[in-house]
Amino acid sequence: MLELSILGFLYEEPLHGYDLKARIQGLSGHIRPVSDGALYPAITRLVKAGLVEQRTEPGKSAAPRRILSLTEAGRGELLARLREPKDAEITDGQRFFTLLAFLRHLPDRSGQAAVLRRRQAFLDAPASFFYRDGRPLSAEETPDLFRRGMLRIARATGTEEEKWLSEAISTLEGNGGS
Repeated sequence: MLELSILGFLYEEPLHGYDLKARIQGLSGHIRPVSDGALYPAITRLVKAGLVEQRTEPGKSAAPRRILSLTEAGRGELLARLREPKDAEITDGQRFFTLLAFLRHLPDRSGQAAVLRRRQAFLDAPASFFYRDGRPLSAEETPDLFRRGMLRIARATGTEEEKWLSEAISTLEGNGGS
């Protein structure tokens, strides 16, 4: 998720590490804060892999600034990750939102729709936070007030997501508006 965010934001424009961190924090920091101890090693890995390059520019004060930008290989890597996301990027809600934040960069609408169809198929499979005899429990079957709340909130969120996915897929496949 962190590397996808780095590649995605740098696809849009070159950034200083501090600016990149602020954008990543805005995207997912309220759920999973980004520490320097995670961000800068990830940037170093991407630089060593030839996906990101660094250049130094004079700073606004005395210290020079390192600006990060995506290489052509980095652009290709981002598009490959968007085209064929890992299963966890489809099934985990926050990872899926990170993927959605950059899916517009995938140039073909059919590829975008294919990713959304994978999420749709995941949501269509019966699931719950709680099971009895291997069967998912619904909110109505759960006597606990708080677990019932979890299930009702998840159902409402899932219903809206499924509605949006259907609309977005229809639009991408030319069956709906923009």
